[in-house]
This record gives sequence, structure tokens and C-alpha cells, in this order.
Amino acid sequence: MELDLKYPKKSLVSFIYVERDNAMEGSNNIDQQEEAIICDQEDSSSPSMPSSPHTTMPLPPPSPESPWTLSPLQTPSPSLLYHCIASLHRREGIIYSIAISRQQGLVFTGSKSNRIPVWRQPDYIEYGCIKATSGEVRSTLAYGDFLFTTHKDHKIRIWNFKVVPDNFRSKKVSSIPKKSSFSLFLKTNTQKHKECVSCLAYYHAEGLLYTGSYDKTVKAWRVLTKNCVDSFVAHEHNVNAILVKQDDGCVFTCSSDGSVKIWRRVFSENSHTLVMTLNFQNYPIYALALSTSSFNSNCFLYSGSSDGTINFWEKEKITFRFNHGGFLQGHNFAVLSLVAVETLIFSGSEDTTIRVWRREEGSCFHECLAVLNGHRGPVRCLAACLEMDKVVKGFLVYSASLDQSFKVWKVKVSPEEKMGFSYMKRSFSRTKVRDYETSPVLSPSWVERKLLQR
Repeated sequence: MELDLKYPKKSLVSFIYVERDNAMEGSNNIDQQEEAIICDQEDSSSPSMPSSPHTTMPLPPPSPESPWTLSPLQTPSPSLLYHCIASLHRREGIIYSIAISRQQGLVFTGSKSNRIPVWRQPDYIEYGCIKATSGEVRSTLAYGDFLFTTHKDHKIRIWNFKVVPDNFRSKKVSSIPKKSSFSLFLKTNTQKHKECVSCLAYYHAEGLLYTGSYDKTVKAWRVLTKNCVDSFVAHEHNVNAILVKQDDGCVFTCSSDGSVKIWRRVFSENSHTLVMTLNFQNYPIYALALSTSSFNSNCFLYSGSSDGTINFWEKEKITFRFNHGGFLQGHNFAVLSLVAVETLIFSGSEDTTIRVWRREEGSCFHECLAVLNGHRGPVRCLAACLEMDKVVKGFLVYSASLDQSFKVWKVKVSPEEKMGFSYMKRSFSRTKVRDYETSPVLSPSWVERKLLQR
């Protein structure tokens, strides 16, 4: 996302552009905007698609003094509130990745540009940017005061950053793989990925950085020495996502070949061995998320598929195997992004929506709390973090879409109630019902092609 700003520090508010008569002008507004911040009520007041075929209850209009919107879904908890607090639109530049530094209160966005904008929480002022010599930043990962980024030249760059009063400073620490005197005599670096580096994961305890690529391989890098300690062919097709479980160092990968694989590092060695292959559907898998519970040590693995479903597996406490627990349905097209925070799961889809799911503690029961509408194209990437942990939990959700917009959402969830049939009984006692439908602005030929593929 490349922003041509005249000043080193700009606020998102400075880009505010009021979309008058948005309902009449439709999708032509996007083509006319160079940069726009579309604030709260445009996104929060739009109706949401229900998570089930059941009809939904009519909702009272929100108070003019409050931008918060009650979730219009029927079966899930009616205690969830959400609204969009900021939205940036650029005519050029699709955002590929989002990284959050909770300690520093910063958000990084990677795009086709070689500039990586840095935004500050909670006022979302642009602190500056990180400039690289190569663009197409497909993946970003922040840990401590370090940022890891992948680029078009198939290299991984490590940046050190810090925040001083009213100033952001960054410095490139190194590039992976590092240059050596021997590699100068070779036309290609044998350690480097041969194709696009699509995903990153960092194992904190061992200082290992894992990278997945479209060349079907996974590589493990020792960050301290910048050396590749292991490289193996992980899948038969593109590696789309990679995760590391920080408790035991297990590595999870997914691919367009329709499989999820679990790898474990051989004790006292750098090599990795395949532990388990999770195959449930023969659809490309684009996203992974790992959810662990401190309450009862439960561990759930989620995967987003091209058919719009989210499969999940639960880890057994005795055998440590992952058993398929079911799947979540609601999205119409492919699930492109997933992120889990505590018992909440956020999913971004090709159908332009973001769904908020909650898992009941101690069980495999899930409910869809809300459907966030606002994007007019597939939701390419998501990031989320816990904002407050009091009686009402607040979450900040960051989303980027192929409509070239970047949005920030606030989601508030009341303490967990009994889920399941209690909500259905409550909803059936109402007499008036209303259906909510999404109205994404998509190319008719694109929609027709996707429907034919299904």
C-alpha cells in the first residue's frame, strides 16, 4: 500500500472523504476516490448475512450518538457489538499482509510497494514507513522490536524498530539468506526459495524462523546466524500458511493440494519429520489458525478452504493427536484468512465478509456472533488482538481486501452465556422476523465463474 505523502507524519483522519449518497452512487465511488477514510456508521449500519438459513429478528436502529451496532444474527449471542473505526482506500496497491506489534502499539502493512507503512494505535497516525529495495511484501511478522518481511526477490528481511516520542525509527538488521564469499561465484543461492515466499512463522524458544513458499518447500532459519538449518518438500502444491505451536514447537502447514500437515523437529537435531497429515476435503486450503485455552489447556486447529468451509481439529490430551471435530459453514466462497484470539475466530472470505465465531469453553460447539460487512472485494488478510480484558472484552480487528481498502474494526463481546438452543428458543418466541443479505460490489462475470466452479 503505497502512500505518497508530503509530510513524514499523517493521520488517517486527514484522508477523510465523505461519501455522499453512497447508496445511489454504488461502486462508482471507489473509482473516483484517491484516498478515503470511511468512518463508523457506513460500515456498522449495513445489514449482515445470517450464519444459518434461519430468518433473523428485526433490530431497533442504533442511537445517533453511538456508532455501535448490535449483531443482527438470530441464533448467536445478541450481546456482541461492533463497528468500523477507520478505513483507508488507495487506488493503487493491494495489501498482502498485516502484522501487529502489541508492545509498541504499531501496525505494519505489506503490499506490492517496497514501502511498508507503519500505523500507531489507537489514533492510527502514520508514524512513517520502512523502505526496502524489493516490493511485493507477501508476509509480515512482528516479534518484540523486530519485524520479518518477505519480498519479490525471494528473500526475507529482518528489521529492528523502536518508537521514540513522536518519531519512528527502523534499521535493516540483515537479509536471509545472507551473502557469503562462496555465493558470489554462484549464479543462484542454493539456500534461497525458488519461488514466492508466501508465509512466515517464528518459534520463540529456539529462535527459528520458518518460511513457506510456492516452490512447495518449507525452510527453517536460525535467526542468530542467518543460516538455513533445514529445508524439506512439505506439499505437492503451494504452501499457503504456516504456524508454530509455541508450547512444543510443532509446525503446521497447509497447501493448495488440500492437506494440512503437522511436523516436529527431531530431538537435538535440526531436521524435521512428518507427524500427521490431516485430510478431510480435497479443496485447496488457504489459511490456518491455532487456538489454545488457558482455562483447560484445549488446543484447536482451524483451516479455511476454497469451498467456504472452516474445518477444525481438537488435540487429544492423552495421545496428542488431532481429531477432526467438524466444520463451520457460513461463507459463500473461499476462506482466505483466519486468525484466532482466545475463544474467538475471525474469518475473511472471498464473499467480501468477515465472520466472528466463538467456541464454547470445554466443548466443540461454535457459534457465529456477527458478520462484518464493509469491504467490496475478497478479504485477503486479517489480524486481531485483545484490546481490553475486563467484564466486556474488546478486540481490534484489522482487515485488508482486494478492493484496495484497509479497515480497522472494534468488536466488543459480553461475558459468555449459555450457547446453543437457548438462543433459538428465545428467537422463536418473537413474531416478526427479517432476512438480511449482503450486497457486495463484484464483477458479474467473476461471480458467474465462481458459481459455475461450485
